[in-house]
Amino acid sequence: MLKTLFSKIVVIFIGILLFSTSFTGVMLYIFLGNFVSQEREYELNESAKAINEYMTYMFENQDPVFSSIYRHFFNSLLKTYSDHTNSVIWIVSTEGEIIYTMGESRLNRDVFEKLWVNGMLALPDERQYKRLMSGNEPFIREIGDFYGLFRETKVSWLTIARPFVYEDIILGVYLHTPIPEVQRARTVVFKFFIISVGVSVVISIILVYVFSLKLSKPLKKINNAAKLIANGEFDKRLDINSNDEIGELVNSFNNMASALENLEEMRKEFIANVSHELRTPMTSISGFIEGILDGTIPKNKEREYLTIVRDETSRLNRLTTDLLDLARMESGETQLNYVDFNINELIRRCVIKMENYIVKKDIQIEANFEEEEIFVNGDVDSIERVIINLLHNAIKFVSQNGKIILSTRRYKNRVLTSVEDNGIGIDQNEIDLIWERFYKSDKSRGERKGTGLGLAIVKNIINEHRQEIWVESEIERGTKFSFTLANGNDEY
Repeated sequence: MLKTLFSKIVVIFIGILLFSTSFTGVMLYIFLGNFVSQEREYELNESAKAINEYMTYMFENQDPVFSSIYRHFFNSLLKTYSDHTNSVIWIVSTEGEIIYTMGESRLNRDVFEKLWVNGMLALPDERQYKRLMSGNEPFIREIGDFYGLFRETKVSWLTIARPFVYEDIILGVYLHTPIPEVQRARTVVFKFFIISVGVSVVISIILVYVFSLKLSKPLKKINNAAKLIANGEFDKRLDINSNDEIGELVNSFNNMASALENLEEMRKEFIANVSHELRTPMTSISGFIEGILDGTIPKNKEREYLTIVRDETSRLNRLTTDLLDLARMESGETQLNYVDFNINELIRRCVIKMENYIVKKDIQIEANFEEEEIFVNGDVDSIERVIINLLHNAIKFVSQNGKIILSTRRYKNRVLTSVEDNGIGIDQNEIDLIWERFYKSDKSRGERKGTGLGLAIVKNIINEHRQEIWVESEIERGTKFSFTLANGNDEY
């Protein structure tokens, strides 16, 4: 039940339609009753007022000589109003007894049987007179069967009742008139209502069917494409032209497919690179060790080849360490310990750690610090690794007797740190690629001791600090790496 989009939309549409039309029908039913009976109500109300006024006049002039004349005139008055309004008129006591009636010929036998209570004419239901006799309302108006009294007549009745109060005397003046036109109007409206609802439901089902087809067709395409992508067909794309939410969903789906395709390519490339990076040193280590064991390598060369084995083992160790560190960074497992520290002092320590490499290539180190002490906020160990990696890259690609410039300065409410060299530079086509894992710029001239993961790690560390890093380079003129850090407390 309701498993398909079509069935759900049909149920919702029809539910809304039935609710709205039913509410409108009820309001129209009430409005028609009020509208049709409005004029009759006015006539009965005015007649009841006139009867009340004459009854007041009678009680105020209780002259025995004229009492019979008043009663005769009162009887004529009631008959006139009864005939004029086509109504039944009752004068009712506080106990519901009908003490005077006019126009009773308009009532059928069933009504009279209900009025005959304990050997006298009386209203059988307290609701028919208690409310009026309380005297809290100037008049009471009822449309319908008057609490079941006129139910067998099969038509609606309009009842107007006004209280009559004279000194200690309380009576009720009732005027009842049938209003079959209300019933006829309501019957006609009800028939049209049923027809309109039926037509509306049929049209709604047709429109919903067309609409659901238009809606479900692209969704089915998206679902099928998603299944293909789940099976590894990442080149699948959707061609659905739509300017609504479906179109946005299609664009998002295609972007997702492109991202997954790129991710798959990166995964394959990553596996290939890892395999290559692992296979090369392992092949060398295996070959050299076998050569030593089977005597192929002379005794006097063993130390030389064992040194190569040691270097390759160190390279493997660095590779696995970098891979694990990079994996932890990308998975968000690395916890940074933010403190305020002097970035200039950290740079000095990094230069000292790289002193052997610097001296070996006779590199000139220049420090351009805008201030003697510049404090930044960040993780000291991670930023040290960034500087070491950038400095190591600069040393690797700078020429013998080259120059490296380390600088710090205030920059847009942050601190800018730069590592610049006058080395071989990076081709502009490779600028955006150097941050990728295992990418090695200018492999023909670069050293083979690196893992190709250094800049990827640097990028991740700076991103974890929510800062920026960029590179400027020109072939044969040098390269400049710059990154920002948050300001620290100078009083630290």
